[in-house]
Amino acid sequence: MTTTNSRSAETETARAASSIHAETTAEKIEHLRSLREQATLGGGERRIDAQHGKGKLTARERLELLLDPSSFVEIDRFVTHRSTDFGLADEKYYGDGVVTGYGTVDGRTVYVFSQDFTVFGGSLSEAHGEKICKVMDLALKNGAPMVGLNDSGGARIQEGVVSLGAYAEIFLRNTLASGVIPQISAILGPCAGGAVYSPAITDFTFMVQDTSFMFVTGPDVVKTVTHEEIDFEGLGGAAVHNSTSGVAHFNAPNEVAAMEQVRRLLAFLPSNNVDDPPARATADPSDRMDDALNSIVPDQANRGYDMHRVIGAIVDDGDFMEVHEQYARNILVGFAHLGGRSVGIVAQQPTVLAGVLDINASVKAARFVRFCDAFNVPIVTFVDVPGFLPGVGQEHGGIIRHGAKLLYAYCEATVPKLTVITRKAYGGAYDVMSSKHIRGDVNLAWPTAEIAVMGIEGAVNIVFRQELAGTEDAAGLRKQLEMDYRERLANPYVAAARGYLDDVIEPRETRPRLISALQMLRNKRDTNPPKKHGNIPL
Repeated sequence: MTTTNSRSAETETARAASSIHAETTAEKIEHLRSLREQATLGGGERRIDAQHGKGKLTARERLELLLDPSSFVEIDRFVTHRSTDFGLADEKYYGDGVVTGYGTVDGRTVYVFSQDFTVFGGSLSEAHGEKICKVMDLALKNGAPMVGLNDSGGARIQEGVVSLGAYAEIFLRNTLASGVIPQISAILGPCAGGAVYSPAITDFTFMVQDTSFMFVTGPDVVKTVTHEEIDFEGLGGAAVHNSTSGVAHFNAPNEVAAMEQVRRLLAFLPSNNVDDPPARATADPSDRMDDALNSIVPDQANRGYDMHRVIGAIVDDGDFMEVHEQYARNILVGFAHLGGRSVGIVAQQPTVLAGVLDINASVKAARFVRFCDAFNVPIVTFVDVPGFLPGVGQEHGGIIRHGAKLLYAYCEATVPKLTVITRKAYGGAYDVMSSKHIRGDVNLAWPTAEIAVMGIEGAVNIVFRQELAGTEDAAGLRKQLEMDYRERLANPYVAAARGYLDDVIEPRETRPRLISALQMLRNKRDTNPPKKHGNIPL
């Protein structure tokens, strides 16, 4: 029986081959065009209309927005699934729910995959996963960024453990590529269950308001297990993950804006960990000074000011691309250019919690510093920090462990590190924020800087407790003691005298001094002791 079936299959194959060979070249080309058109339609016009009806674009429309015009080259266009169970054998679509390939963004090569929700809900099968793994391998081999556009119902149930294995193959490649090539995820629809761990490993995650969701377990499971009632948006929408969980880094109003944001981000990043970030021409003079900076810090130490204004006055053309804008807003991180060179910026935000370091701010900044260090992006740090946030909740939540992550990140970073202390630098937070003691390369301070173990008022209350208790004019004595303490200890000149600061400068001079320092450090060489890897306090 087996032999007969085998011969029958061989006969059918021969007939098919004979039929193909009987076609003219023109007919074969026309046949190819027809198949390409079929592949382009994904799950068909009806499902495309349904996708548009949800306010979502198709997989190919997204790629057109992301990549330079006519630059996309598709790979594995004609791949189909191999499942023969649950009726899938008779329902196959070219591409099997994901479009893969490469193209360019601003002329630089980028590898991409874009999941197609019109084909089996974008669910991941063995073939689907293999396509993604192939372009990830190419990206790693050729040293180019990997961008994944996620819109999937998760693992294809009909393929069981095979689809789970395909996810694991992707997770492995995400991990191996980490720190070697930039990896960017855009969540443009549902992303649930195990599927969320691929974006979680990548460097930056973009979400879109109202149409993208991420969660390990959906609302129905949550209700069953914990009896909590919540909808998709409240559980794992863009607002939640950008402001509360910190899982996502960017929140776009629509998919067009999301693709524009991805393109903008790539302009700051190198293609891989060996290359330098691309330089950008600017008409903003390197020697430009901004007199407004001289008066931006209030005379009253307890008054805030917007650090965005400081950054905008210093960087090229005032262009600052903030990362994690809505999360842990007491610290700012993001990318800018100085003298045409890409830099990563970390800065306290005095208008939010006085710029104090807490658990979320420490983790946010640590992750950003490590990314910059992995990809040769110099780090510029603006310091105005009163210390770490006190409280039972912070201590029990592990502020020691989480604060140590930021310290660890700065200590191990070997890229050029420039630091400007604008006002407060108190306690251990002074050490943590890229101080000279943890290999800060160029450390500057404004004359408004206060560097001390703790705030002046608190220090006087502790050091001179007995003197203050034994006088009738405690207020007058305290004022005099505070002035003496500031003059003797809590000013930038004490640190400068010991070489902990390289200079005290006028605020308006900050831009040219930073650009000069970057130029001086262009060929910096610094290494860490040989080891497999460190043990960051996760």
